[in-house]
Amino acid sequence: MVLDRIERVYFLGIGGIGMSALARFFRSLGKAVAGYDRTSTPLTRALESEGISIHYEDNPDMIPFAVTRNQGEPQTLIVYTPAVPKDMKELLFLNEAGFVLHKRSEILGLITRSYDSLAVAGTHGKSSVTAMITQILIESGAGCTAFLGAISKSIKSNLTLSDTSRFAVVEADEFDRSFLRLDPYLGCITSMDADHLDIYGDYPTLVQGFTDFVNRIRRDSSVVIKKGLPLVPDPGRNLTLYSYSLNETDTDFHALNIRQAGLGYSFDIATPEGAIKGVVTRVPGITNVENAVAAASLAILAGVSAEGIRSGLRAFEGIVRRFDVRFNRSGVVYVDDYAHHPNEIRAIVQSLRLLFPGKKLTGIFQPHLYSRTRDFAAGFAEELSRLDELILLDLYPAREKPIQGVDSKLIFDMVSGIPRQMCSKQELAGRLPGLDIEVLLTIGAGDIDQLSDPIVKYLEENVA
Repeated sequence: MVLDRIERVYFLGIGGIGMSALARFFRSLGKAVAGYDRTSTPLTRALESEGISIHYEDNPDMIPFAVTRNQGEPQTLIVYTPAVPKDMKELLFLNEAGFVLHKRSEILGLITRSYDSLAVAGTHGKSSVTAMITQILIESGAGCTAFLGAISKSIKSNLTLSDTSRFAVVEADEFDRSFLRLDPYLGCITSMDADHLDIYGDYPTLVQGFTDFVNRIRRDSSVVIKKGLPLVPDPGRNLTLYSYSLNETDTDFHALNIRQAGLGYSFDIATPEGAIKGVVTRVPGITNVENAVAAASLAILAGVSAEGIRSGLRAFEGIVRRFDVRFNRSGVVYVDDYAHHPNEIRAIVQSLRLLFPGKKLTGIFQPHLYSRTRDFAAGFAEELSRLDELILLDLYPAREKPIQGVDSKLIFDMVSGIPRQMCSKQELAGRLPGLDIEVLLTIGAGDIDQLSDPIVKYLEENVA
């Protein structure tokens, strides 16, 4: 496929975070871009404001005529996300009409193959690390083209472009084994929890998937791996392995002299070439210090100076829905986070306990996927029981069909030792006045983000 010859691109599931970055990329090249998504969101509305046509009804008649009239490549490109259901009408129509459909990961791989790609994989942490690396490269003057898995507050997008930089920054997504379409110059693995078992089946197969990703990193290059992850690359790749951690001194990269500075932190970063002194971040959460170490390590291997590391991390403002402080006034704090795995919930709760010691912590959680809820119900219940109070919302199914006996109540019945209640998303507004809010946390990967603005409005009207 020759991307330069493409004139029009149609996206099935254009509102996804990865799909929308690709849509913006092709739009920046002057291509005609259109797409379908199930619901209108702030992200799809932003795309529409940028000149991208989107409809919200699964109806083949609404596919632009310019697309259906020009069936063959190389002029017309159809991109879909594996998250769309297999019985989707438009998907079936395009398949039956003989169109060649391409997965998002395939196109991302084709685009980034012409760059020196810095790819970050992991079941959690990868969005923050990729956004931090992007900011470091921008501030250092190296620049990059970046495809992010979240909206960076610093660049106000999930895409940044450079006509001159040789670097691309890519979030390497393990879902559907998408990261096996990439050919990175440098790689980083942040975590490898049991997740997406609907795809991998079991944990050893997941580990093999990550191993396969590491073995796609350019021969004779380098990979940075979080300490303790059981990853052994093929010796024939001749990769230099580096380890990182938050503050364990037996790793190649780690933080030293960590001190809280407002909601952020100041610290030094130990590297194989000596310490980078006086690093300051403005994003909350001790996990973001670890993420900063990972980002710095990859940037250093790409040739960024110590001053470039410092300026990039100082400029980084965080990303939407990752330890996202939406309200902070008069002793009341509201944080929104994408956490959707027990280990991610543990990390955000621990970070909030460190940041706001002694404060009452109320959590609102929306489970995501039937299969994940089935597989980790006990783990979710254990971590949610570390809150001081819980509101549990209805399960968000996303791409999945119901599984008998699996719903939010499966988790609810195992939560212990704290006040708890269940409600629908629509009922939440009526429950807020009954809460004694000190630190409020919304967590989940579904459409719980639609509650954030109403919660902020409620707090603005009711907190003096």
